[in-house]
Amino acid sequence: MSIVPQEISMDLPVIDLDVYLNNPVDSPEVKAECEKAAKALITYGALVLHDSRVAEKDNETFLDLLEDYFAQPEEELRKDERPELSYQIGVTLENTEKPKCAVDEPCLNVIQRLAPEERPLDISGHHPDPKCRFFWRMAEQPPYETKFPGLNSENVVPQAPHIKERWNPAMEQWGTSMKSAVEGLTEMTAVGLGLPTGTFKDAGKYGPHLLAPTASDLVKYGQKDTILAGFHTDLNFLTIHGRSRYPGLHIWARNTGKRIAVKIPPGNYLLVQAGKQLEHITGGLIKAGFHEVVVNERTVEVIEKRKQQLPDRPLIRISSTFFWHLNSDHDLAPIPKLAEEAHRLRAEQFTLGRDEGEEKTYPPMKVGELVQEELKHIALMA
Repeated sequence: MSIVPQEISMDLPVIDLDVYLNNPVDSPEVKAECEKAAKALITYGALVLHDSRVAEKDNETFLDLLEDYFAQPEEELRKDERPELSYQIGVTLENTEKPKCAVDEPCLNVIQRLAPEERPLDISGHHPDPKCRFFWRMAEQPPYETKFPGLNSENVVPQAPHIKERWNPAMEQWGTSMKSAVEGLTEMTAVGLGLPTGTFKDAGKYGPHLLAPTASDLVKYGQKDTILAGFHTDLNFLTIHGRSRYPGLHIWARNTGKRIAVKIPPGNYLLVQAGKQLEHITGGLIKAGFHEVVVNERTVEVIEKRKQQLPDRPLIRISSTFFWHLNSDHDLAPIPKLAEEAHRLRAEQFTLGRDEGEEKTYPPMKVGELVQEELKHIALMA
């Protein structure tokens, strides 16, 4: 596959999962859509995924539940914290998680190579993000003893009566929708890269997948240019998002290009971003996508609109997010033919004047080791 992006569009490619699900895998339509998906991830580190099985009402139910949950007093929320498990299950309260990029030299170099007008909001103070998070595990228990039990722990169910009775149905319904969609995309990506269909999906069968909404209090943190989640990449394989009620997510194409304000169309559409595990297994052919969440002008406009139209609802920005992982015990190493293509693409990018910085190495390791190392960088693991 030869991928040399020329002028990059500011609109993310839309990939239709229905084409893949409803046609033979060897049909021209499926082959073309799979190649389009792989090319989108190589070029942007992100894409918009259409899946007609996804119901917007399930996302709305999920967002309502999480707004109500995070509107509870802090002492109630703290009951659901599990710091002894590196916050990989249950709630993480605001000002806990730090953006790794603030002190990570390769990441700072990425920012430095961006044109000044395309750079993220300044994270150099290394302040923790003012967002909260909840991790709800949606994984199949492995039939073997994992070397990473802390990444495969039992779920925490909130106990407040007005939350508890709604919790499992809403979390499982929306989480299952996003998991099904992203697993379809793992197959499409494999086909588009010239690999066997199940290459990635099989390696993630027992992954510690997480429904992982974030919450930002827009009463406290609703001022323009507030950083809700500082410039970073995700440590998993693929991240998938439903529509948030509040804008503010920015991504960077191929990590050295333009800042793109993400817009997810209403209806059966989801946003997908590449994570570190996908970067590692492709030898850097697909890069983990840098992104940030900030309060911008459009965020402020929606805050004011919701204040007027829904005065009784909490002003909390919920991200409808799912982290899809490879198995923690999977041996992670670049697939040789993809690593070769990554090297060739990097050289072609350089001849086009696109400096991607120092070449990264991707040593063999367990997926769980990669995850634990990343957690230390963002202050969630001692």
